[in-house]
Formats: sequence, structure tokens, C-alpha cells
Amino acid sequence: MNWSGITVGYALSGSHCTFAEVMPEIKRFVDAGANVVPIVSNTLMTTDTRFGKSEDWQTQLKAITGNELISTIVQAEPLGPSKLLDVLVIAPCTGNTTSRLANAITDSAVLMAAKAQMRNGRPIVLAISTNDGLGLNAANIAKLLVAKHIYFVPFGQDNPVQKPNSLVARMDLVLEACEAALQGKQLQPLLVERHT
Repeated sequence: MNWSGITVGYALSGSHCTFAEVMPEIKRFVDAGANVVPIVSNTLMTTDTRFGKSEDWQTQLKAITGNELISTIVQAEPLGPSKLLDVLVIAPCTGNTTSRLANAITDSAVLMAAKAQMRNGRPIVLAISTNDGLGLNAANIAKLLVAKHIYFVPFGQDNPVQKPNSLVARMDLVLEACEAALQGKQLQPLLVERHT
């Protein structure tokens, strides 16, 4: 697929343990010619963890995309009227973000960007990363699986023995899932072996 002239909203919610895994995937879009608009949750903007410092992740996102971060609801709101994004991917998409999206709660830049996409009837691609995907969040994932214009990066259990409810997307398939979504298709197979 030719990504030249396509604008990808790349949103990251607070699954800090997957940030290192998704940075190369963001670069894949840029290398393919897409304009990538980084959209980040409050936790990325404010939280240092054992997986890295907030400031370092922000710097890396700006360097990869060449664009400023959208980090507030106010900054994300114009995405709707401007119809800027051809596709929005939320990767990683935490259980918290999944539950809010499934229940129409808009309380972050990431969720405002998703609301803008839904308003415009444009695709949203979710790369879930949640410890309770087969627990209480299963109901929210199910709601989103049947929602119009919402697609998933193929996912599976990442640690079925120690964390049997945990689901994580194959982050290396984000670009391919977005290609399929732009054609109105769900990348298959949806359920994949994820654990190592």
C-alpha cells in the first residue's frame, strides 16, 4: 500500500511496558510515507516508570514523527471538524481506554481523537494490551468487536500460565491491521498465539 498522502493518528495509552515495542511500528508508518500525528495519554505525559521516563518517550515520539504531541482534549477536539486523520490507531490500548471507549467516555486526548474518528465514520484500530482482557474487560472488548468502524490488531494471551486473563496485540501487525481497516476489513486471523 502507498502511504504517501495518508495521515495516521498514532495514539498511545498507558501500557508503559509496550512503548518500546510500538516505537519501531510508528517508524514503519513514517518510512512508508505516512504523516503520523502522535496522540498521547496523560500517563505518558506525566509518569516515569521502570520502562522509561516520560520526557524520553515524548522526545522519541517527536523525533520519529516530526510532529508535536497532541496531549489534551482541547488539542484533540479539532481532529473531528478538520477530518485530519485517515486512520487512528491506539497502540497500546489499555483495558482502561478500552472500557472508556466501549462506554462512550471521553476524558483524554486519546479518547477525544477516537470520538472524532467515529464522528467522521473513519477507521479506528485498537491494539489491546490489558491484564483483564479475559476478565471484566472481556465485555468491553466484545462491544467494540461489533462496533462500526472499529478494528483490532490481532491479539492473544501473552502469559496464560501466570496471567490467564491478559491479552496483548501483535504490535508488529499494527501497520497491516491499518491497511486492512482502510479497506473496511478486519485483519485475519484475529485471535493469534501471542505468548512466548
